[in-house]
Amino acid sequence: MNKPCLQNSLMLLPLIGATGSLMSAMGVSLMLLLVIALFGVAMAPLRSRLAQWARLPAGVLLAATLTSCAQIAGQAWSLQWQQHLGMYAGLIALQCVVLEYNGFFRSPRRDRMRLCGGFVALMLVMGALRELIGNGTLAAHLSWLIGAADWPGLVLNADGGLRLATLAPGGFILLGLLIAGWQAWARPTPSQSTAFEETHHP
Repeated sequence: MNKPCLQNSLMLLPLIGATGSLMSAMGVSLMLLLVIALFGVAMAPLRSRLAQWARLPAGVLLAATLTSCAQIAGQAWSLQWQQHLGMYAGLIALQCVVLEYNGFFRSPRRDRMRLCGGFVALMLVMGALRELIGNGTLAAHLSWLIGAADWPGLVLNADGGLRLATLAPGGFILLGLLIAGWQAWARPTPSQSTAFEETHHP
């Protein structure tokens, strides 16, 4: 798969805006995976039968239809959960069109699964950390998503937490820290770099 496949995509918006809590991050992730999977399956037979100029409007219509159906289903399942997602659910349709334009659905399945899995994992980690740091709770209002009896979640700090973590600037700060931590962890140590050079340059 082409590495800059997600260049100019809109995934940063839900990653920052919809991860204020674990519940919202999980809800957007589930809806995103469902709509993207259905879009890929439905668009595959249409792609070869449509002219190049007709693929974009067909993709827009298909993505909007699938996202609207997902929103209606979410509203029927849990109105509170669907309202809590706000505008982020509506952006999934536009995300599908961007991914189609970037060639995401024509890439190998393993690459698609790895990319989607990594994004969902990052969404869940961001949602859990921001809720934990910002509110002192974990999985609050998760019952809205699973349809069970009202469960307040785990209250780890009754006095709340750092409110900045639940806001957009806090999301950017946390994302930057996670990226920096990942790069520091994945970067080889000087001893490993020296051993690698000695092995490949006798």
